[in-house]
Amino acid sequence: MIPVDKLEAVLRRRSEIDDLMCDPKVIADSSRIQKLSRERSSILPLVDAFGTWQDTERKIREARDLLADPDFAAMAREELAELETRRTAVEEQLRLLLLPKDPNDDKNTLLEIRAGTGGEEAALFAADLFRMYGRFAETSGWKVEVLSSSDAAAGGLKEVVALVTGDRVYSRLKFEGGVHRVQRVPATEAQGRIHTSTATVAVLPEADDVDVQIDDKDLRYDIAASGGPGGQGVNTTNSAVQITHLPTGMIVKCQDERSQIKNRARALKILKSRLLDIAQREQSDAIRDERRDMVKGGERSEKIRTYNFPQNRITDHRVGLTLYKLDRVMEGDIGELVDALVSFNQAARINSEHGTDLAGSS
Repeated sequence: MIPVDKLEAVLRRRSEIDDLMCDPKVIADSSRIQKLSRERSSILPLVDAFGTWQDTERKIREARDLLADPDFAAMAREELAELETRRTAVEEQLRLLLLPKDPNDDKNTLLEIRAGTGGEEAALFAADLFRMYGRFAETSGWKVEVLSSSDAAAGGLKEVVALVTGDRVYSRLKFEGGVHRVQRVPATEAQGRIHTSTATVAVLPEADDVDVQIDDKDLRYDIAASGGPGGQGVNTTNSAVQITHLPTGMIVKCQDERSQIKNRARALKILKSRLLDIAQREQSDAIRDERRDMVKGGERSEKIRTYNFPQNRITDHRVGLTLYKLDRVMEGDIGELVDALVSFNQAARINSEHGTDLAGSS
């Protein structure tokens, strides 16, 4: 059943917001105006969908009244069938919009990619994945800022940590975390044999200062000269910063910037986001169980996707989706994969929230 009372309360809240945004006292408070504007934008899709549902319900009642009139009965039956189909679609949309929001969905994201098993080939694959996500971010209108990186000796990346900023980044990338497996012939393979390597991807919501409070006495700072491959570009000043979070033993090191202050700020940003991720996992068993159940293997230790280059095939094992366009995917065309994971998650949440009500009508 559609919770009409709850939806009517949303309508009343929209009216209250509209009135408040016309109040001179509120208009003078820029921070409150911004907050009200964001709230209004967040509930507007629900308001619009409920308006469509109400209009459809009214037309259904009118069509049913016409069934008793022999002159209009045939036309009324045809219209009624169309209206009931429309109502079912709108009710599905309302159920989706009524789902509890993930508080992290609107946040920026820390994307961490590390070479896994496979030696040099794993490092090359990690670099390929980072390039893939960079291209996807570019087409999505997002910005990617590398916070920390470590190059492999033969090319590729041992690891890279980047901040991805933009509209609802976390909501789109949050199911990318896990073990990504690649099957291909390495450039160094003389016999043409296919090798299997892996890289791990972690997707963390960026932590705000209000999310994680760190006592400075719990941190140990170590300063050293930044490393590098050699040449004139090597930073020989003591600018590399390593931060150890004493209560957890977590270590973060940044050396990409020539400024010690900038490296320290970046290391703190990474540390806060990792601590936020740990805190949320510990504090919310429901979120952890939901992620495990809905995306069948969202745990980072499990293989989530296979990239098979010889067959130009990519398979996401959580939703059973196989696409034969790996060449395009590696150029950032991952929208179909992302959409499939988001849709799968939403369908599972609707089923969990509403159970058998999914098939019912109001």
